[in-house]
Amino acid sequence: MKGKKLFTGLLSVALVSSMVLAGCADKNNKPAASQGTGADNKKAESGGFVLGEKPTTFSYYVNYDWWTTEPWGASPNSKWVQDNLKITVEPIQSGGAAAQKLSTMIASNELPDAIMMDRGPDVERLRQAGALVPLDDYIEKYPNLRKWAGEETLNMLRSSDGKIYQFPNWYTAAPTGNDGWFINTKIYKELGSPKLETTDDLYAYLKQVKAAHSDIIPLEVGRGAQGVEVMFPGFAEDSPSVYSYMKAYPKDNKFVTIYDNEAWKENMLFASKMFREGLITQDAMTQKEDQVKEKLATGRIAVFVGGNATNLGREGLNTWKASDPTAGYEMIWPIVKPGVDKDKVYPNGYNSLGWNVNVITTNAKNPEAIFAYLDWLTGEEGTRIMFFGPKGLYWDDYDSDGAPIPNDKWFSTSQEQKDKDKLEAYVWAGNATFVDTSKTKIEQALPEDQRNWGAAAQVAVAWRTSYNNTQFNNIDPAPDSEEGIISQQVGDIHAEYFGKMLFAKSDDEVLSLIEKAKSETNKLGFEKLLAYKTTKWQENLALINGK
Repeated sequence: MKGKKLFTGLLSVALVSSMVLAGCADKNNKPAASQGTGADNKKAESGGFVLGEKPTTFSYYVNYDWWTTEPWGASPNSKWVQDNLKITVEPIQSGGAAAQKLSTMIASNELPDAIMMDRGPDVERLRQAGALVPLDDYIEKYPNLRKWAGEETLNMLRSSDGKIYQFPNWYTAAPTGNDGWFINTKIYKELGSPKLETTDDLYAYLKQVKAAHSDIIPLEVGRGAQGVEVMFPGFAEDSPSVYSYMKAYPKDNKFVTIYDNEAWKENMLFASKMFREGLITQDAMTQKEDQVKEKLATGRIAVFVGGNATNLGREGLNTWKASDPTAGYEMIWPIVKPGVDKDKVYPNGYNSLGWNVNVITTNAKNPEAIFAYLDWLTGEEGTRIMFFGPKGLYWDDYDSDGAPIPNDKWFSTSQEQKDKDKLEAYVWAGNATFVDTSKTKIEQALPEDQRNWGAAAQVAVAWRTSYNNTQFNNIDPAPDSEEGIISQQVGDIHAEYFGKMLFAKSDDEVLSLIEKAKSETNKLGFEKLLAYKTTKWQENLALINGK
């Protein structure tokens, strides 16, 4: 590493989109199939790195506690890349302690060649330390990132020195998302399939479930009770879940504390009431993701609300069905407070920059080769092979839009078996625009009983309830700045009081705790942090509007 500073900031956990194989498409009017030669990369200008001409190896680290990078060459798609493009990746694991692992690598001057991490102040820390390679020259030389991400997205990724150091992952030009609500259809039908649209409907149904099934969790809210935040948008129109995550919302062109938001207060009152009546899982604040998955895999949840719902529901249903052919989950429209327009409720959020980013460090011996691979990966050919698998596995041809046309093996292979191929695990420069367009087209062409559950849930509900959050990108302060320290302290206080509100014994106690949380965060200087975020937000709006 060329820099002099040590990076010690803690990184927040972000959802990395977990995508799945999809179904069949129209086989008419299709061009000749790709020969899998890395043709997208060969459009680079003369003198660029050409994949497949010589072997290239680079180390790769994903900076999340919960992420384990699959062994390279162990899946059909990474094996194809290894054999055809001569790219080999050496994974470095976080070991469940991502921030400490990265800090150790920096302190010992042993940074990996490339890193996947959150956008924002932590990337800027590495840039200011001279540890990152600028990508501007490569973006000019290779065709795919600029073509698919677009100029506006690239401009939003620029650092204060005017250069781009971040290669986006799962960027999109259209709504995406995996969060929301789904129900156990087996229990729902047994109890008469009552109307389930409003919070009143939900409360009555959960009481019905509890009375009929003592062994069933009426409402599961996921790890860390994050489903409570996914519930929030249902209490007011045009109040996306990002407000809850930011602990602030815009009012009169500036950010104000979430503790003044009436919809947020109502949500916490409703959640606390359900918790103390035993309608919400009682280990919501302590359970791990694996515990949630186990409940879903055995059908012990009546209603689920939370993050990554389309993937959790798909995985749980596939396992549950193996032992119970009558098993069923169904994604439903977000539950709303009576009187709220259901078409103006957004538990999902998307932005053109996507989920997170890849950076190439100055330790890389051949940074251009790494960029060339990422650029191929984000192009049409790379996305098709790395998301749907190499030609000859589950598809032999593709249609006029580039979407793969599934072959007989696709139809004869169970989804559980396809999941074992771990194809999505290697999509590190995901092109959500191409993938989602292909998935939508493929799924809609299939009979309903043959559709992939998660993909169908995205098309039917999740993507239709997603809010464009691009304007709120990169508004967080550097961790070691005054505002950054305030942000960390506010986050700690909020987490403490969030749990207390959930466990409160009465509505009055919930309201009292909200006022205490407001008072304590204000004493920490929350208003100064909100002013900083407001300035950054207004700068984003100017960029988006071309000013």
